[in-house]
Amino acid sequence: MAITGTDRRPAARGARRARSCAGALALAVAVAFAAAAQTFELTDYSGGELFDQFCAACHGPEARGDGPVAPSLNVLVPDLTRLAERNGGEFPAADVREVIDGRAVVVAHGPRTMPVWGYEFWIEEGADIEAEAEARELIERLVRYLESIQRDTEPGRLFQ
Repeated sequence: MAITGTDRRPAARGARRARSCAGALALAVAVAFAAAAQTFELTDYSGGELFDQFCAACHGPEARGDGPVAPSLNVLVPDLTRLAERNGGEFPAADVREVIDGRAVVVAHGPRTMPVWGYEFWIEEGADIEAEAEARELIERLVRYLESIQRDTEPGRLFQ
């Protein structure tokens, strides 16, 4: 006795429905996770969180130039907790802002080995006029954070 196509249809339809439901469920879960991940914008980050996310790999978790990527670089990664000390006791906010932003070419500093965060933040925030303001705010948060972690020439004493 031969099996006809009509004999297999109910089982085939049930298998297709099961695969379709499983696919739809997987898609719904993926969309939910993607939506949850996108609800935390860069503009929600504090200066310390921005530092941890974008700077600590090279500069280290305490900003001392000893991040896990630092040994693989061809340049010495600076200790960012001593910027004020190296500038006569005054934190060089404008210089730090310019270096983080990176969009202005500073020929005297030599070739740039650090990412151009001003551009990266601008792109991440939408690459428009509002994104420019948001990128500048993110950079300002980083500058304020770095100023807050400056160490005085006396070990263990912080500028306040």
